[in-house]
Amino acid sequence: MSWSKEELQRGLTTRILGRKLFVFDSIDSTNACAKTLGDAGTEEGAVVIADYQTEGKGRLGRSWLAEPGRNLLFSALLRPSTSVEMSGLLTFYAAVAIAKALEASAGVPVECKWPNDILINGKKCSGILLENSFQQNVLSYSVIGCGINVNQCTFPTELRDRVTSLALISGVEYDRKQLLQKILAEMDLLYLSVLRGDFERILDEWLRRCHMFGKDITIRQHNQLLVGKALRLNDDGSLVIQTPNGTATVYAGEVSIIL
Repeated sequence: MSWSKEELQRGLTTRILGRKLFVFDSIDSTNACAKTLGDAGTEEGAVVIADYQTEGKGRLGRSWLAEPGRNLLFSALLRPSTSVEMSGLLTFYAAVAIAKALEASAGVPVECKWPNDILINGKKCSGILLENSFQQNVLSYSVIGCGINVNQCTFPTELRDRVTSLALISGVEYDRKQLLQKILAEMDLLYLSVLRGDFERILDEWLRRCHMFGKDITIRQHNQLLVGKALRLNDDGSLVIQTPNGTATVYAGEVSIIL
C-alpha cells in the first residue's frame, strides 16, 4: 500500500467512519476481514483497505477484478439500529455517498443503478457488496464493501463495453488517498440519516440519480430471466416491475435496460 493508516487518518475529518483503519497491501477480501472484526465486537466505523484482493467478490458470488495499486477497495463496519426489513437500504446509503464523492471529484454526472451499481456515462465505475449479520432477528452489524475503478485503464475484452474508471472518463490520474478520504467523509455525513432511521432523504437522492424507471428492463436471477417495465421502489428497496403476468417484486438480480 502506498500510504499508511497514519497518513490516511491525518486527512480524515470524520466522526465515525475511519475510527480504526486496517491497511493491507494484499488481502483475500476486505469484506471477509471486516466481518471477522464485526464478529469480534470491533466498534463501528472500522474500515479495511487493500491495494489488492486475491478473493474479491461482487454480488451473486462473482469475482471483483482490479489491478493492484490502481483502484479503491475497502469495507466499512457499521452497527446501525436498523430493522431487519430495512437493512437492505444500507446499499442505497453507500451508493449515494459514493456517487456524491465521485461527482465532486470528477466533475461529471454519476448515476445509480439498482441494486448496487454506480455508473458514469452508462458504464459501471463502482460496485457495492452489503453483508449484514443478524442475531435473533436483530441487525448485529453491517459490512459495506466498495470497489471503485479509479486509475485502471485496461479491462478484460468482455467487460470493455460495460465498465469504466475515473481516469478513463477524465484522462487524468487521481490521488486515491484524497478520493478515499472524500468518500469516507460523504459516508460519515450521510450516516447521520441512517442513525435517525431517515432513509427517505437517501432514497430521494438515489432515485434522482436512477434513470431506469418507466423503461423496459430485463432482470437476470441465476438461470431465470424476468422482462418487464421498472415501476418503482418499495420502502425496503425492492424493485416493482410490470410483467405480462402482472406486477412482480424483485429483491436481487442483474438489471439491463432494453434499448
